[in-house]
Formats: sequence, structure tokens, C-alpha cells
Amino acid sequence: MKQIIEKKRTLGLLLVILGASFWGIGGTVAQRLFQQDNIAVEWLVSSRLLLAGILLIALYKITHRQASIFVIWRTKQTAFRQILFSLLGMLAVQYTYMMSIAIGNSAVATLLQYLAPLFIMAYYLLTRHSALTRQDGIAVTLTLVGTFLLLTNGSFSTLSVPFMAVFWGILSGLSLAFYSIYAVPLLQQFHSLLVVGWSMLIGGTVMSFFHQPWLIDLSTWTFSTVLYYLFIIIFGTMLAFWFYIASLRYLSPKEASLLGSLEPLTAVITSVWWLKISFGGYQFMGTLLILLMILYLTVFQKKQRER
Repeated sequence: MKQIIEKKRTLGLLLVILGASFWGIGGTVAQRLFQQDNIAVEWLVSSRLLLAGILLIALYKITHRQASIFVIWRTKQTAFRQILFSLLGMLAVQYTYMMSIAIGNSAVATLLQYLAPLFIMAYYLLTRHSALTRQDGIAVTLTLVGTFLLLTNGSFSTLSVPFMAVFWGILSGLSLAFYSIYAVPLLQQFHSLLVVGWSMLIGGTVMSFFHQPWLIDLSTWTFSTVLYYLFIIIFGTMLAFWFYIASLRYLSPKEASLLGSLEPLTAVITSVWWLKISFGGYQFMGTLLILLMILYLTVFQKKQRER
């Protein structure tokens, strides 16, 4: 029994690490599309959600031929939860994060998004689901300090951004916290492909009423633009969110959100390697702190369970 639990936990760790990594790399690719191909934020959010949602639901139907894709909608309770998760979770976390980047910069946007572990722990404390432990404090401290150093290279001056960038960034952190917590009951009843697929399709459909994805001038697109866009759809959206949400079947929302700090790590690494952005000493220290947090969650807590 203990071996089965450990295998499921290992699978959860692998899923959240891959999901966060794909999301981080996808952010770097999106930055390239914004800066060099003049792709609008709203268009990218609506189109990526629609296409990724359709692909995920199709994948579920291919792998579960006898099952109905509409099973979530058979009761009012699950239908309401799915709609709320789609709008306040999936759509909100996508749109608020991209808006914070567009108005401010990716460093501040990502740093504010990773207030999510604090929001999650605050929720559990207020609802008395759990108490704040010393281990929680250590993990959160390593995450926030490491992410700050990684994204700013230790300089507070990089945090000087318009108020609205901070506003959208904090909303992004709240959305990620809601996303991580609210999905758990749905995952206990339905396959993660359906939960994520429908949330993307609903979010993209609602977004389309305000920013139509079919209104785009493709004449300026190059072959590389198409490749980068497909990467964002498949890896940066579809697989990133599917893997992250699937990990919540095996990990707590607190653990998943903390391990999600691999997102800024992969974003910085790909920016240094691909976009030729410099990498400072404080960023190296931040990287070590994030890796230390991951080691702490995977090794120390395993020892705690074995006692």
C-alpha cells in the first residue's frame, strides 16, 4: 500500500514539474510573439484556450471511446462547479497573467502570481482545514525569496511598474490559488482531460465574445510564427494545464503551487539560452533556493511520512 502511495506521489511530482516547465517555456515563446510578431494578448488568450480545449476533449474521446464527454453536465451541481472553475480559474489565470506582463513586465507578473501558495495557506487557515506548520513556512520562504532573486536579480528597481500591472498580477496569484483548490472535487469525479478541456473551451468561448479569435491578419505570419504558436497551444497551454491539474489527484494544492515555481525557473533558463538575456549572480542564488525547495518537498516530507 505504501509503495502504491509513493508511486502516485512520484507521478504527481513528475506531472507538476512538467506542467510548470511547459508553462514557463510557453511564456518565453509568448513574449517573443508579443514583441516580434505583434500578436495581441487578448487574441492569443482566446484562440489558445479554444484550440487547446477542443484538442483535449478530442483526446479524451479517442482514449475513452465508450464514455460520454458530457458526463460533467448531467447534474446541476457539477455543471455549476465546472462553469465557475472555467471562468474564475482557467480564464482568469490566463488573462490576468498576460495582462500583467503586457502592462508591466514578466518578472513582476510572475513574482506576483507566485503569491498563490500564500493565498492557499491563508485559505486553509481561515477555513480551519489545516494549521500553518514550520515546514510550510520554510517551503514558502524558499519559494518567494528564490523567485524574487531569480526574476529581479536582487534589484527592487525592477519592481517599479504601473499600478495596474500590480493589480493584474495579484489577481493572477488569487486566480492560481482558486484554480488549484477549486478543481479538486471535480478531479475526484471526472477525468482530468475532461475537466481541463471543458474549462478551456468555456473560457475561450466567453473570451471570444469580447475578442474574436477569427479576426487576425495572417499575411504577416512567418513559418516560425506558426511553429511558435503551435508550441504555445500544445505544450504551453494544453499539456501545461492538463499536467498541472492532473497532479492535484496525487498532491495537495499547497505542494502543487509551490512546485509550480519551476515556471519562472524554466522561463529564465530559456530566456538566457534562447533570447540571450544575461543571468546574474543573485539569479543563480534564486535558482538554487527553488531547487532546494523542490528537494525539501520531495525528500524531507517523504521521511516525515515514513516515521
